[in-house]
Amino acid sequence: MERYDIAIIGTGPAGLSAAITAKIRNKKIILIGSSELSTRIQKAHTIQNYLGLPAVSGEDMKKAFCAHLDAMDIKITEGRANAVYAMGSYFSIQSGEQIYEADSVILATGIVTGKPYPGENELLGRGVSYCATCDAPLYKNKTAAVIASSPQEEAEADFLAEIAARVLYFPLYKDDVHVSGKVQVINEIPEAVTGSGKVEQLKTKNGSYAVDGVFILRESVAPGQLVPGVQVEDNNVQVNRLMETNIPGCFACGDIVGKPYQYIKAAGEGNIAALSAVNYLDRKKRGNENA
Repeated sequence: MERYDIAIIGTGPAGLSAAITAKIRNKKIILIGSSELSTRIQKAHTIQNYLGLPAVSGEDMKKAFCAHLDAMDIKITEGRANAVYAMGSYFSIQSGEQIYEADSVILATGIVTGKPYPGENELLGRGVSYCATCDAPLYKNKTAAVIASSPQEEAEADFLAEIAARVLYFPLYKDDVHVSGKVQVINEIPEAVTGSGKVEQLKTKNGSYAVDGVFILRESVAPGQLVPGVQVEDNNVQVNRLMETNIPGCFACGDIVGKPYQYIKAAGEGNIAALSAVNYLDRKKRGNENA
């Protein structure tokens, strides 16, 4: 399997800044995220405090970021990281059905808004999942619910519908829903996942639905669930001034590490995280050469 020097997860200002800095330092990188970049950027009306881009709209900022990536020949690997595992000398990153390996990783996935649903953490791995394309085979001839935070999740629901007997789709966004006829769209607000030892029901404000599994598809996975063992406080990854986490080789930057939630702050932290990752790799290489 191909091994990267640095895997960067997230395509907001922090992740893009980290990718650019790492590329300048001649590191082999993989940038995992959405080619549409951050939804927060797209929806921004006017940004007034980003150096060099005065009173810029979110759409124009996105264009500037994309132009910079093109100029640096940096490609985005479309996907959402579902899990990052520290394997000792490297990291294994699961994104849908794909597995990537890297000697270091930079977390720049943004902040996960909202609290877990009641029952979500307790039933995680026992019917609650964050990746339909990963776990769909478990629901052959069964009923599964999909809680979707954005239209990007529609493809996962369609994929799941090819395997499961029944798919219930709960969109949490206002856009029109475009899923296959095999998917039942339910415009109700989920409130809890229940079951004794495994998922049995998804409860909404209007009632409850008998299901065998619930896929909760957010823009990003909560940091404590994304990287087992990483130190988290108030849903923020804990880092030092070098953007180092408690796991050697794992760095974090941007909104995932806490306030202030500012684009320019995130970009600066992305730069620091990349420089720290480069230094980590260089130290690691020298240690191997002296071994």
